[in-house]
Amino acid sequence: MPQPSESPVILGFVSDLLFGVKIESTAARLGFEVRWIEHADIVAPQDPLIPPRQPAEHLVGRGAALLDLLTRILPALIIFDLNNNDIPWREWLPLVKSAPATRRMPVLCFASHVDVESINYARSCGADEVLARSRFVEYLPQLIRKHARIIDIEAMLSACREPLSGLALKGLEAFNRGDYFLSHEELELAWNQDSGPGRELYRAILQVAVAYLQIVRGNYRGAMKMFLRVRQWIDPLPDECRGVDVARLRSDAVQVHRALESLGPERIDQFDRILLRPVHYTA
Repeated sequence: MPQPSESPVILGFVSDLLFGVKIESTAARLGFEVRWIEHADIVAPQDPLIPPRQPAEHLVGRGAALLDLLTRILPALIIFDLNNNDIPWREWLPLVKSAPATRRMPVLCFASHVDVESINYARSCGADEVLARSRFVEYLPQLIRKHARIIDIEAMLSACREPLSGLALKGLEAFNRGDYFLSHEELELAWNQDSGPGRELYRAILQVAVAYLQIVRGNYRGAMKMFLRVRQWIDPLPDECRGVDVARLRSDAVQVHRALESLGPERIDQFDRILLRPVHYTA
């Protein structure tokens, strides 16, 4: 989990360095760090929770690597320059706004005011806001404030000092006896009844429960799709929250995901269920 001193990240797919300076200086004044992806070759597979070889919907190549990159960085905001011909944004933008791992990430786009076709296409793909370049520059501070997803770390840490709810305890008990369906049901009820940031703990665990349920049912694609969703919920949590050993659960989920991916859909029946370890917690 990021520490309070760390800055949230804005990821910019922008090749115009002079224009990038304007974005970077504005972002810095608002407390953000900017990282640049100037051309597609920068996006390369790594080794995070999401393996690049078999992502959801069997994506391959740079599309898979893009999801890999975004789920490692978890940017507060993504910016696409629609006139950057070194980025295949027509492929990447709809992917980002539809993939389970990234669709909640806010995306801003800008283009020349005469490029109406690109502006309309980006809007149709689900970009959160698309503007002409001049208006983007003029309203950049307001746009960042409006759209950037920032985790209130202090609020999360405070919420994590609270006890587990009764429904959450039932969900964890079901998880640890391998009843992943019931675990999901109880944890979803707990999530719905909790209005604070600590509710994200329940969402993270229930996502893992559903992934494990799909493995037990022999649904490879379903399990891989759920693992694509897990990281956006579990990564922002501290290593311990409400008595739950989140760090251990996170590590277990990574191991399960890698083992499943190495088997592939044809050998999911050979998955070693001993890897489906319980959640460690103190009530």
